[in-house]
Amino acid sequence: MASKRKVLVTGLSGVVGQAMRPALEEHYEISSLSRNGVDGLPDERNFIGNVADVESLRPAFEGIDTIVNLAASGGRSDPDGMDGDWETMLKYNIVGCYNVLEVARQTGVKRVILASSGAAANGYEWEEPYKTLVSSEDIPMPESWEMVSEVSEPKPIHLYGVTKLFGEDLGRLYAITTDLSVINLRISATGPIDAPQPGRGMANWQSHRDLQQLTLKIIEAPADLKFDVFWATSDNKRLFRDNAHAKEVLGYAPQDGAGW
Repeated sequence: MASKRKVLVTGLSGVVGQAMRPALEEHYEISSLSRNGVDGLPDERNFIGNVADVESLRPAFEGIDTIVNLAASGGRSDPDGMDGDWETMLKYNIVGCYNVLEVARQTGVKRVILASSGAAANGYEWEEPYKTLVSSEDIPMPESWEMVSEVSEPKPIHLYGVTKLFGEDLGRLYAITTDLSVINLRISATGPIDAPQPGRGMANWQSHRDLQQLTLKIIEAPADLKFDVFWATSDNKRLFRDNAHAKEVLGYAPQDGAGW
C-alpha cells in the first residue's frame, strides 16, 4: 500500500485552513506549523514555529511533499483585516513568504501552494460594472461584464494586496529558477460561515467544498505544472473573478454558486 502524500499547512487554525482541513486530512498525512499549535494533531506533526523565523521552519519541512502556506497578516483572521500595519505584514507576508519558499527549496519539497488573495484585484470593485455586482443594494444588475482573469491588471487597494502580489511574483521566480513548483491560489470570500454573504459575497463566494476540491486538484496536479495563478471562486451568478482557467487546467468543477 502506497504511503500517503505528506502535506504541511502553515496557518491551519485560520478560517481558510479550517475550511480546507477536512478534505486534506481525509486524503493526506497532514502536519501543521503554527505559533501556538493546533488541536487534533499528534505532537510529531504539530510543529511550533513562525514563518518569519527561518530556522524554525526546517524541522517541519523535512520529508514534506507539498506545503500549503496560509500563514499571513492582514486576512480574515486578523483583527485589523486588510488594514493591518506594514511592519507586521512585512514580517509575515514578505519575509515569511520568502522563508517558506527558500526552506522548501533547501529541503526538497516538490510543490508550494501560496495563499494569494482577491485583494490583488479589489480595485475593480471601485469601478463599474463590478461596483454594482458587489453592491448589497436592491439595484438592477448589468446584463454582461468582462471577467477579471489571472492575467488581468492587478488592482490592489491595500498594502495587504500588494504583499500578496509580491508572493505571486516571488513564486514565479522560484518556479523558473529552481525545481520547486509554485501555485498561487487567489482565495476569495471564504468565511467561517459556509454560505454567501450579502453584497460582495454574492459575487466572490468560495464555498468550503469547492475550495477543498480546488486545493486537492492543485496538490494532485502533474509535476510539470511549475507555476500558475488560479482564482478560487464558486460559480456565482454575479461572478467576475474568473475561475475558467482552473476549470481548464485542473478540471475544477464547482458544485456551489451564489444567487441562482
